[in-house]
Amino acid sequence: HQERIKSEEEVQEKIEYRDGKVEEVLTDGRRIIIFRNGSKKEISADKRITTISFFNGDVKKIMPDQRVIYYYADAQTTHTAYPDGVEVLQFPNNQIEKHYPDGTQEIVFPDHTVKCLYSDGSKETFFPDGTVVKVEKNGDKIVVFSNGQKEIHTEQFKRREYPDGTVKTMYCSSRQETKYSTGRVRIKDEDGNIILDKK
Repeated sequence: HQERIKSEEEVQEKIEYRDGKVEEVLTDGRRIIIFRNGSKKEISADKRITTISFFNGDVKKIMPDQRVIYYYADAQTTHTAYPDGVEVLQFPNNQIEKHYPDGTQEIVFPDHTVKCLYSDGSKETFFPDGTVVKVEKNGDKIVVFSNGQKEIHTEQFKRREYPDGTVKTMYCSSRQETKYSTGRVRIKDEDGNIILDKK
């Protein structure tokens, strides 16, 4: 078995160029070009896969489906560019980022939190516990908790909506308003004094 592998990799032809690069044609059909700086380019026998190993440890692969996979050795990060314009970065801490042609970015963190940054300036974060936080480009924030509660934050107020229909609103003036699912309404002024309690 070992001898067969060796014979497949035997150099059939060796070409030395004036600029110092060396090209080897192997008996199995692969071509290997070694550059003066130590970088190496390997072309598969069927010419469908090209692998470039750079002197600094980086590796670039061009695949038959036109994907380009680039591994950055220092950062231990892989960058894959797809023909449709999608780019995927994989970091050593298992964080994955996807960049779409429309400007949208999706980041998957090691704890499985997913953050989406949209081209319109809004963003959405999906937490593993089911909580979803959406921030509009104007800064308004909507938080939907896994227990069914919902919070809305704007410049004018913060509001919490409960599954039973109760809505509590705190205005920037510190005035508080609670509308209960029973129809009761209670309003407190800035100092916490009840100014209306309608049942």
